[in-house]
Amino acid sequence: MAKTNKKTAINEEKNFEFQAEVSRLLDIVTNALYSNKDVFLRELISNASDACDRLRYEALTNTKLSNNADFSIHIKTSVENNTLTITDNGIGMNRDELIANLGTIASSGTAKMMEQIKAAKGDLSLIGQFGVGFYASFMVADKVDVLTKKAGEKDALLWSSDGQSGYSIQPATKEEHGTIITLHLKKDSRTYLEEEILRRIIETYSEHVSIPVFMNKDEQAVNEGGALWTQPKSNITKEQYTEFYQSVTHGFDQPALTSHWKAEGIIEYTALLFLPSMRPFDLYDPSRAHHVKLYVKRVFITDDCEGLVYPWLRFVRGVIDSSDLPLNISREMLQTNPVVSKIRQGITKRILSDLTKLADKEPETFNTAWETFGAVIKEGLYDAVEHREAILNLCRFKSTDDLDNTISLKQYKEKMPENQKDIYYISGDSIASVKNAPQLEGFKARGINVLFMTDTVDEFWLQHNLSYDGLNFKSVTRAGADLENLGTAEDKSEEKTKTDDKEFDVLLAKLQQVLVNDVHSVTLSKRLQDSPVCFVAREGQADFQMEKVMKIQQKVDLHNNPILEINPKHPLIKSLAEQGDKVDEDSLWLLFDQARILQGQAPKDPTAFTKRLNKLMGS
Repeated sequence: MAKTNKKTAINEEKNFEFQAEVSRLLDIVTNALYSNKDVFLRELISNASDACDRLRYEALTNTKLSNNADFSIHIKTSVENNTLTITDNGIGMNRDELIANLGTIASSGTAKMMEQIKAAKGDLSLIGQFGVGFYASFMVADKVDVLTKKAGEKDALLWSSDGQSGYSIQPATKEEHGTIITLHLKKDSRTYLEEEILRRIIETYSEHVSIPVFMNKDEQAVNEGGALWTQPKSNITKEQYTEFYQSVTHGFDQPALTSHWKAEGIIEYTALLFLPSMRPFDLYDPSRAHHVKLYVKRVFITDDCEGLVYPWLRFVRGVIDSSDLPLNISREMLQTNPVVSKIRQGITKRILSDLTKLADKEPETFNTAWETFGAVIKEGLYDAVEHREAILNLCRFKSTDDLDNTISLKQYKEKMPENQKDIYYISGDSIASVKNAPQLEGFKARGINVLFMTDTVDEFWLQHNLSYDGLNFKSVTRAGADLENLGTAEDKSEEKTKTDDKEFDVLLAKLQQVLVNDVHSVTLSKRLQDSPVCFVAREGQADFQMEKVMKIQQKVDLHNNPILEINPKHPLIKSLAEQGDKVDEDSLWLLFDQARILQGQAPKDPTAFTKRLNKLMGS
């Protein structure tokens, strides 16, 4: 009697109600969870791939199951019937699994199996979840039929639903194991019958699903049928890496650096990332968006996951494939997911580590990469405190010792004189604009190497008072350079011939009086050797280049009056000092304007400057 009842139950159609609140969840899935309807096909292909992978896995331990080596997914369209069909020859489902997987939101038989595999330290990358993603079908279909037959069982079943109140399950006929999902498309979704559109979706979202996907009667798969990043590095050739790099960047250049690894431990993910050899066109895009594609178990999720990659690594290209994120995760949830933050830290450490190795093993390649991306990487000096040390070790600068080649901070420190306690630098728009700056003269005379900071970003990270290996960064265009402690034997001989500072008291007072509204103070200079005058910024005030950047980018004028330094050893200054109170005021203004010109600025009053210059030349 019991057997008869069971048989009768199997052969009869039965209606079921969805789990409580399913209508609400369906609304979320179809209208809010996904911002792009195209992903419905991604979900169905992912589920089909998972079904094949599951059968392959189960057949390893169950001799009753056939491990079909020709697993495949077929997509067919029917304009006449207005249907889109996705077919796989995977493990299929029985009645209990249909109810559990398609009648209960976010419940999955494969999820339970994943726990068992995890306990047995199996390969989790093979198994996906057949859960919420299936319901994305109702974004484009007003009815969905699922014809399925479980591998190793005799009965086939047909699951049907309009995505509203519930679903039905009835006996059906199907020769082979696997699942056929038929979508009866809505009127506004008939574009998904166009083969070109379907191919684009597959190539975008399912290019690296391991199971081949075929369209209609085509004999060649639309996708590659394999995820390159899941293969051992020893099995991948340089040419394959390059082909993959060019496919994800749509470029033709060779990668300057290939970084391929699998992270295991608290979180698991695989990364295949590249450093381009050519600068991306959007490197300085204000949005500062990266282009690393995020996959979950080989299924494409997004290429715009905020927080996955630091903005200062936005030039990195490639793929991150996580085993710890759900396929149905929304972009909003991704932004706050702790797994994403941990992946970002892992990515950053690895990229910085690989760049360090590249600098040691292939310095020419690294120097080219630094010239291309160094300005962006330096953004991390104020954007990622925990990575400052590694970034500073990577930094390269040109300097007064060598205008053609770059130097690292380690090399700079190794060549410092014993009495030098700081790292000296000068900032400006370009090396050409600062290499002959008068503020450098005293340092050059004493054999002190000065770094050139010519990237706009330099002014921002230098404001954070960073140090390198116990050394502070000090601007040569700022007061307090303390050159007396850097004196050489040659300087000491100059001390013997130095004139009495009191000779310049009148000139200093006169300059201070005339320029009272334009300079903070006037002092005798220890840094000038050949030039008569220069400006220096006061301690605690923004450096000159920072003032310029703020004025251009932020439209902010700081109005910081500088210190005017005069060279007591220069003949012009000595001549003016000898004139005492009789010194011509026009000459003092010409000194001021000369300092402005040397600083890369125009004279304060060009007309007055011209008249004073003409008067001087005619006298």
